[in-house]
Amino acid sequence: MRRISRITVAGAATASLALALSACGGTSTSGSSESKGDKGLAIAYDVGGKGDQSFNDAAYAGLEQAKKEFDYTTADIEPTEGETDADKQQRLESLAKQGYNPVVGVGYAYATAMKAAAEKYPKTTFGIVDDSTVKADNVADLVFSEEEASYLAGVAAAKSTKNKVVGFVGGVDVPLIHKFQAGFEQGVKDTDPKVKVLSQYLTQTAEEGGFSSPDKGKTAAEGQIEKKADVVYAAAGLSGQGVIEAAAANKVWAIGVDSDQYKQEALAKYKDSILTSAMKDVAKAVYNLAKSVKDGKPQTGIVRGDLKSGEVSLSDSNPKFAQNAELQEAIKTAKEKIISGEIKVKSS
Repeated sequence: MRRISRITVAGAATASLALALSACGGTSTSGSSESKGDKGLAIAYDVGGKGDQSFNDAAYAGLEQAKKEFDYTTADIEPTEGETDADKQQRLESLAKQGYNPVVGVGYAYATAMKAAAEKYPKTTFGIVDDSTVKADNVADLVFSEEEASYLAGVAAAKSTKNKVVGFVGGVDVPLIHKFQAGFEQGVKDTDPKVKVLSQYLTQTAEEGGFSSPDKGKTAAEGQIEKKADVVYAAAGLSGQGVIEAAAANKVWAIGVDSDQYKQEALAKYKDSILTSAMKDVAKAVYNLAKSVKDGKPQTGIVRGDLKSGEVSLSDSNPKFAQNAELQEAIKTAKEKIISGEIKVKSS
């Protein structure tokens, strides 16, 4: 239709290095002419960056899969502290100008910047993770029904608590994280109304570090554990590592988020305390967008992953979780009812 549909094999990693040096921090670019699209997927990370063991790392996994399968040049760019929408816009435009296609912004914070960049570079396909507000012919809104996986996490928590108290730690008090809280609380209460849910947000804005401060997550979890919570679910990006650390130190369960945190190398010493993780397949969404561009049929508009599509789920890597027959049956039943529509999961 209106976009670059051909991605050819491109050469060396030096291109990615040069891009990282020029685009990191949102360095401005001159002009708005687009290249011929001789490069592949590029991603611009959200707060926390690569190494968050959560959804930024999941996006990187999708990039790595695309790079391996399509054998083309890719780029992944870190955010900078205190950056503005203008910085984000310059970063996206720099990637588009240099021929990367598609260009993905990881996180709702890219919405304003992406709307402007997509308008300036109409032949480039853009994707934004966790936002559905950018309406443009060359933008795919990669969103998920996080509340559905969170409901199942609530079932798991209610079935696993001995103290009848569980906790939820949200990174930032925003509608996206409200979805995690709403689904979790509903799953807990539908499973066992006697279980108390303690819910807390770390900050009001991302700039205050709600998604990037393990120390804040640890402190919040310790407070809930002091109030007898013996299962704590975190939807807090990098801050969730602190929640998991606190759970391990106090010998209670943690529930991870976005990626299968039981398998994350950086969390290996805590893995026996990670009951499960409420996952959303950001890797698949990012890869699928890259594939759609390569195939000449770029995705556009709302692209949603849910339980029915298999793009949100609970991980079963922990043997104690996977081998608990009663728990697995309860989760299976809840999943079937959500997919059939018998259970309507709240998103706020």
